[in-house]
Amino acid sequence: MKTAARSQDVADLAKVSQSAVSRTFTPGASVSEETRRKVLAAAKKLGYRPNALARSLITRRSHIVALVMSYLENQFYPLALEKMSQKFQKEGYHVLMFIAEMDEDADAILAEILEYQVDGIVMASANLSPRLARTCADLGVPVVQFNRVSDPRRRSQNTLSSITSDNYSGGQMAANLLVDRGYRRIAFLAGLDNSSTSLERERGFTDALAARNVPLARREAGHYDFKLASEATRRLFTAGRAPDALFVANDHMAIAALDVLRSELGLHSPGHVGVIGFDDVPQAAWGAYQLTTVRQDLEQMIGSTVALVCEQVTGEVRPTNIVIPCALIERATVRSAD
Repeated sequence: MKTAARSQDVADLAKVSQSAVSRTFTPGASVSEETRRKVLAAAKKLGYRPNALARSLITRRSHIVALVMSYLENQFYPLALEKMSQKFQKEGYHVLMFIAEMDEDADAILAEILEYQVDGIVMASANLSPRLARTCADLGVPVVQFNRVSDPRRRSQNTLSSITSDNYSGGQMAANLLVDRGYRRIAFLAGLDNSSTSLERERGFTDALAARNVPLARREAGHYDFKLASEATRRLFTAGRAPDALFVANDHMAIAALDVLRSELGLHSPGHVGVIGFDDVPQAAWGAYQLTTVRQDLEQMIGSTVALVCEQVTGEVRPTNIVIPCALIERATVRSAD
């Protein structure tokens, strides 16, 4: 059996020091172009592959970022996972994914995450309790929340950073568009009652309705679940006077609502019911839906998340909250202006 080439073998062939070989294969390390060229040529000739585990023992950096998700059913998150992984890889990091239970703190898997000596953690559609957030801070492991913020009731204990859209403003945009287009019996289909995204979208929505002297007609919760959103839509439109417009806390549930309205209840959008979602997932633009929605700037959210994690891995870990503007995308589920 052929013995695997060692870094010293590469150094001998390239006529450089072993530390030069190590720097060549360490992202961000300083090495001259001539040295890099000689090392890579020698490594190719010998079939050398750097040992990431051994390097991590020396540098005390694993170059691994843990990504914790619990809501892959929503089309927004698989897309975020793909783009975020690619972005981290370009920065020299690898993503290790963990699945948490929906609507629960991810504390149960934190010990397992930390066993991998991760350099940072991104919490997407998952929560971390304040106690374990402080544990991560004490260990110097940055935690960044993606598309959510900590429970406002526990903000004084918050040690986590966050990247979110301006969900409050997005809710305002949805309310003002519906009122401007003549809708008056307006309902809201919420996500999870402890989700900062749903809470902020609802708060912006109801504040804007109140400012226009339009009361919220009905409210139900779909818990960010396709089946539960369908059931909530049936309740909204079969008990009492039906709404003439519906703002939904995300596109995943809005698509479920449109299916029920059209296929089961014979109600068409925008004629019978105006519908607005939130996220602007690719399916929202499909011909069968053409959903009017509030777009989250996914590219900017991911870029900010990766940049913040990389900055805090090598610097000070301190709570940083970044809010990114969103935009209203008009399609065919709301009446036109004329």
